[in-house]
Amino acid sequence: MRTPILLAAVALAVAACGGAATSSAGPAYAPPDHHGWTPEPWQGAPSEAPAAGTPYDGVTFDDPGVNPFVPTERDRESTFGLDVDTASYAIARRFVDDGNLPDPASIRVEEFVNAFEHDYPAPRDGTFALYADGGPTPFLDRDEVLLRLGVKAREVPDRARQDAALTFVIDTSGSMAREDRLELVKRSLTYLVDQLDRTDTVAIVTYGSDAQVVLQPTAVRDAEAIVRAIDSLHTDGSTNAEAGLALGYRLAADTFREGGTNRVILASDGVANTGQTDPDAILRRISWDASLGIQLVTVGFGMGNYNDTLMEQLADKGDGFYAYVNTMDDARTLFGDQLTSTLQTVALDARAQVEFDPAVVESYRLVGYENRDIADQQFRDDTVDAGAIGAGHAVTALYALRLTGEGGEDDRIGTLRLRWTDPDTRHADETALDIRAGVLSRSFRETAGSFRLDALVAAAAEVFRQSRWAADYSISDVANAAYESAGELPRGQQTDDFLRFLDEAARIQR
Repeated sequence: MRTPILLAAVALAVAACGGAATSSAGPAYAPPDHHGWTPEPWQGAPSEAPAAGTPYDGVTFDDPGVNPFVPTERDRESTFGLDVDTASYAIARRFVDDGNLPDPASIRVEEFVNAFEHDYPAPRDGTFALYADGGPTPFLDRDEVLLRLGVKAREVPDRARQDAALTFVIDTSGSMAREDRLELVKRSLTYLVDQLDRTDTVAIVTYGSDAQVVLQPTAVRDAEAIVRAIDSLHTDGSTNAEAGLALGYRLAADTFREGGTNRVILASDGVANTGQTDPDAILRRISWDASLGIQLVTVGFGMGNYNDTLMEQLADKGDGFYAYVNTMDDARTLFGDQLTSTLQTVALDARAQVEFDPAVVESYRLVGYENRDIADQQFRDDTVDAGAIGAGHAVTALYALRLTGEGGEDDRIGTLRLRWTDPDTRHADETALDIRAGVLSRSFRETAGSFRLDALVAAAAEVFRQSRWAADYSISDVANAAYESAGELPRGQQTDDFLRFLDEAARIQR
């Protein structure tokens, strides 16, 4: 099947720090002059920032590390699983809202970037459109550029989505009484029920020390019965996540909806202290039921006695995604604005491979996706787990590049290949995009507003995780650059919230 390919988003970034001018025979881009932007005086180098850790008790994060630059002469291919998780950005907002800088180990750059809406055009037919654009940013060395690659999944109108069979697996252990976590779960799931179609079904499993079925699959036309069951929930006992998920998957398998969307939605603080407590062991127990096509969405609640690692890895291994709900606004975004993409999957095990041309690209660094790495030779091995993509979802990846300075606008930077499995037919499909140097803008000012926002978001994440590649700028510098570009950034609540988030983080850092 041929998928139409859209070209418009490969992002390159060059920070002007002096140096030789670009040869007239070279590409169309040129180092930026910062167009009037002057970084605020340093309030302290990253090494003087608060040490890695968290002000909350019992919180578990798994630092994924930071990708290095890879010479293309040694390895010209970069392969990774796509990711639509957004939890890391929401967790960082929770830290800052509480007056703290985020724990560096909690930062996953791709989740920051993919938490924002992207206006990549949807494919006219087929499953995916690929998109690329580029231009300088203030956050990389003079000999570096930043490449943005966009993937847009086909859209499915709300009225045309498949009927959904949802099994809520709800943590009702004692830890869920903290900060009224269970109450926020109940409000969030009640809101979700209000958004569902009458022909969708909801079942409820709870777990504390043991697991139990609170509600057999019930059509949403009987929403009052579903809401009564949600309202009846209360906290008690220890945390046997293994038992809860095993019972939830078994119930979902017994009532599997052919031709529909079958999802287990885990709502928890991620703590597991009874039964199996690691994701591999839990997933092994439910592997047969999961193989039927039941996908796992994990939704985190609370901070303090919170296991981010378990929630992320369960979603990754369960062919789903991981989100974090800190407020009802987060719940409305996840279960309202993004309902169809939350519920209907159009691609399983989606992975990308970028092959760079050594004649144009000297070396590259994938910004984020550290824990999504796939061996290059496994790109077409469809038994390898990768990301699940929902209808209408957009996914973005950023690369920092060091260019050779050779070639012109028509020269190929590289080729993006995308491979995935169709969730209905279980057949693998693939599409590709050649990336030309001509898509690169000459200055940061000339780049698309959405590209500028992605560059700013990624730069903030790099500072928060104390990346070695962010050693020359602070969160105050990112905030200054954001306000310099504020008039050209995408308009909307997300951008406004991000600017406030930067302001508050800069204040905390000072």
